[in-house]
Amino acid sequence: MAIDLKSFTPARVALGRTGHSLPTAEWLRFQLDHARARDAVHEALDPACLPQPHLLLRSAARDRTEYLRRPDLGRVLSEDSRTRLARGDYDAAIVIADGLSATAVHRHAPAVWEALTARLARDGWRLAPLCVVSQGRVAIGDEIGQRLGAKLVVVLIGERPGLTSPDSLGIYLTWEPRPGRTNAERNCISNVRLEGISYELAAHKAHYLMTAARSLRLSGVGLKEEAGRIGPRASDSAAE
Repeated sequence: MAIDLKSFTPARVALGRTGHSLPTAEWLRFQLDHARARDAVHEALDPACLPQPHLLLRSAARDRTEYLRRPDLGRVLSEDSRTRLARGDYDAAIVIADGLSATAVHRHAPAVWEALTARLARDGWRLAPLCVVSQGRVAIGDEIGQRLGAKLVVVLIGERPGLTSPDSLGIYLTWEPRPGRTNAERNCISNVRLEGISYELAAHKAHYLMTAARSLRLSGVGLKEEAGRIGPRASDSAAE
């Protein structure tokens, strides 16, 4: 029995062929998807469409070209941005960074931030001022969290675009942030977008990881995401 693979995945499978090449429609679709991915990488961050108020920061990368060529500069703050961060006593800091897809940040970060902070407010979390970073990589959250005196940092960032997902948002969580932390010391929730993980589910998972990290005082490979389901049957999952 023939199986229609396209009904199971948005990936580029079962495209067909015309002679030794792709059908014209599929070739044109590939070019369109590739253009959307390139546009997402180069799109400029628009802080005005992100939650207010926030601290607007920059990485050490002077422009987008340097940011793409020098990933190391995207992991550290510019000198003027460092002076804007005042140390406090916070349970967590939330950072929104453009990463490799400002498109993803514009479309999804505000809704995820709203859903997550609503959960944290109910639990009495002390949050640092929201930070928005232009030309930022994941690790820039480590420096921000340390300078703010936060026990935990959560970074919402645009992920590297794919041909079927130019607007995928990632959420990275690090306990006791400081420069030099490795990816093995972080937890990640990936593919947050309309066709992937929903805003509510992403916030649910992030809230679980933040609570568990605070309880166990760790993040990364030693912290497993076991948030369970959400919605009417969430209590059923918790009892299992």
